[in-house]
Amino acid sequence: MQRYFLFVSFLFIFNLNSKAYFIDLVGIKSTLSGKVIDASTKKPLESATIIIHDIKITTISKKDGSFKTPAFQSGKYLVEVNYLGYASIIETIDFKGDVIKDFNLNETAVEQETVTVTGTTSATKIKNSPQPVSIVSSTDLFRNSSTNIIEALTSKVSGFSMITTGPAIAKPIIRGLGYNRMVTINDGIRQEGQQWGDEHGIEIDELSVQKVEVLKGPASLMYGSDAIAGVLNIITNKTIQEGFIKANLGSAYSDNNGLISSFVNIDGNLKNGFNFNVYRSTKSAADYQNKYDGKVFNSRFNEQNFGGYIGINKNWGYSHLLVSNFNQKLGLIEGTRDSASGAFVVFPESVDEHIATNDELNSRNLFVPYQHIQHFKIGLDNNFNLKKGRLTFNLAYQQNQRKEFGDYTTYNTPTLAFDLKTINYNLQYHFQEKAGWKTSLGVNGMWQTNLNKASEVLIPEYHQFDMGGFFITQKSWNKLTMSGGLRFDYRNLQTTELNELGIKRFEVLNKTFNNVSGSVGIAYNANDNVTLKLNIAKGFRAPSVTELSSNGAHEGTYRYEYGNKSLKSETSLQVDAGLELNSEHVSFSLNTFYNSFSNYIFYNRLNSVFGGDSIVNLANGEKFSAFQYSQANATLVGFEANLDFHPHPLDWLHIENSFSMVSGTFNQNIFNSKYLPFIPPARLLTELKVNFINKKNFFRNSSFKFEIDNTFAQNQIFSSFNTETTTPSYTLLNIGLGSDIQINKKQSVSLFLSVNNVADVAYQSHLSRLKYTEKNNATGRMGVFNMGRSINLKLNIPFSFGLK
Repeated sequence: MQRYFLFVSFLFIFNLNSKAYFIDLVGIKSTLSGKVIDASTKKPLESATIIIHDIKITTISKKDGSFKTPAFQSGKYLVEVNYLGYASIIETIDFKGDVIKDFNLNETAVEQETVTVTGTTSATKIKNSPQPVSIVSSTDLFRNSSTNIIEALTSKVSGFSMITTGPAIAKPIIRGLGYNRMVTINDGIRQEGQQWGDEHGIEIDELSVQKVEVLKGPASLMYGSDAIAGVLNIITNKTIQEGFIKANLGSAYSDNNGLISSFVNIDGNLKNGFNFNVYRSTKSAADYQNKYDGKVFNSRFNEQNFGGYIGINKNWGYSHLLVSNFNQKLGLIEGTRDSASGAFVVFPESVDEHIATNDELNSRNLFVPYQHIQHFKIGLDNNFNLKKGRLTFNLAYQQNQRKEFGDYTTYNTPTLAFDLKTINYNLQYHFQEKAGWKTSLGVNGMWQTNLNKASEVLIPEYHQFDMGGFFITQKSWNKLTMSGGLRFDYRNLQTTELNELGIKRFEVLNKTFNNVSGSVGIAYNANDNVTLKLNIAKGFRAPSVTELSSNGAHEGTYRYEYGNKSLKSETSLQVDAGLELNSEHVSFSLNTFYNSFSNYIFYNRLNSVFGGDSIVNLANGEKFSAFQYSQANATLVGFEANLDFHPHPLDWLHIENSFSMVSGTFNQNIFNSKYLPFIPPARLLTELKVNFINKKNFFRNSSFKFEIDNTFAQNQIFSSFNTETTTPSYTLLNIGLGSDIQINKKQSVSLFLSVNNVADVAYQSHLSRLKYTEKNNATGRMGVFNMGRSINLKLNIPFSFGLK
């Protein structure tokens, strides 16, 4: 790992020392200055934010509303100006030198229009993106209580759900598709961390997140294989205003599982262009509880994370060196119970088996089985301004070490361990906008290798190389924006042979996958209030090494998995259509999709030759149900609808509703079942929200919300071989109250208090894997239930220092 760290660091230093070369290539320098003003009162707006996304420039207006950006290369850039409680201004400005421009903002109760950088050639208005994109800000995340970032997004993004294994493990699902069918990006780096596993969450620190963008629909054009469902773009590092140092101290507590978290970060942007961000976070949780199971034994977890970046921003562009280290330990819930009392059992099927004591249930110490996940990442994010465009270059190294401990007699010795190393690269040239055309050419991909470092193995050791080249363009007219492009991908996978006691466990596999993908879409702004969208995209996904070659017991999933080396690439053709209506007091959006899948990969239980499930008996006496990967053609259809009503004159009152549903079916019955496995049920989320934006009182930016989370029954399941079971409907009530408290002229504190699952409903999420743990014979209920009522408190203390 040291050699990769030194190599990337060397490149960063080389970039800084080579900046003179790029200065010679840039053209005229420009700045943007002016004032931000209330359009009605003509009063200046202090602390309005002015952002030029593509070149990572942020500035804040002063007390008199004035602002001025640092110097940058001339050209056309999308500029965003926003201020809380006012409609954002987003417009493209052609810079041919210094530009002086005032921005007049209008008060509004409507959610502000925003800018996306996901799946586009450059920063783009969401209105002009033909694919549906949802954006969640750090403020939205703060005023939401959850145990991980994926859970937080499920209540903010319609069509977004999760597969869970207790509160610490959540896998993102977009429109019914997850695992290796979606790509997670973190600060421009594609996250690679054994995402094929049911009980493998994403290795990103929730407390460090500043912004999240969720692109729904095939995005293979920009991101290659695995983006067939969409992209989750998580941003932790943001450049602040030049000449300032800012810091945040945060803490949170949840009473249900005793979750205690703390967070500190320091951002700086010095006047010489040097900027940085450093963060550190911790989490510690005991077992969660609900009224049916009591305390769920071994659902505890802890985290110790840090990261940040250092970089330089000049008129020639920017170069940033990013580092992060995610370190998590979490218990795996077996759900084994005492047959008479239904109480959870410790060390089942051993001579030390016993009912969990109160001390053990109240402890934060991990019991086997448990996981230890370490994910280290270092990368370069570069943008070089040239006379006729921009050159962006990203290079990153990441190491994911995932260890599973299953033997209590050798507590610190992993029974299963993966060591995944990945090098990511992304080189793109963005042509200067001309006559409304934005065009980019690029090549990106990765090289990775995976080693087994424990006695038990599930997948073979392998090497994989990905490379893809693409062309994407966007043309804007007065009301119409059209975008599209083409991409070619190449993937080569080579596995290593493994023999055990003279029996071949894994054979050598050398597989190559090629694919051409593309998309075309339009966004038509009929007027200021109506936008129509249509997008057609072809995506693909090469089968993972797990699907091709697995052969082993997977403790965390309670099954024995067999791969299928004859699997072909998945391909999909998806049509998206959208409608957005925005008026002074009503906002409405509707996004529909039809997705035709070829060679959809799924796993199912194997049938015994004697009837019933096929069972694998291991040498140590353990028994697992046998599963194997198969594939068939399939179809997914669904929609998401959002309605936000704020009646006049009660502009502070919002009644927000979101509904989402997806249906997945095989094109022909598979083992007498027609439905795809593990598709999320329909969901209706209704939120009554009160916002009071006040810049002068002791309590500022106060809010109250009352939320009804209604999840419908899921009866459309893959029932063959008892692979999946139905789930009844349930309704959860959540409330929250938050405010900024102004201590003095320069210091404020943010507080948020919430109660989730107010009625303490006992429920099982359809995508909770704990549904399939052991039956409680004392009550007759199958599996473990989700978290009961929880009272949550969050605190954030911001600091800001201007540099002379």
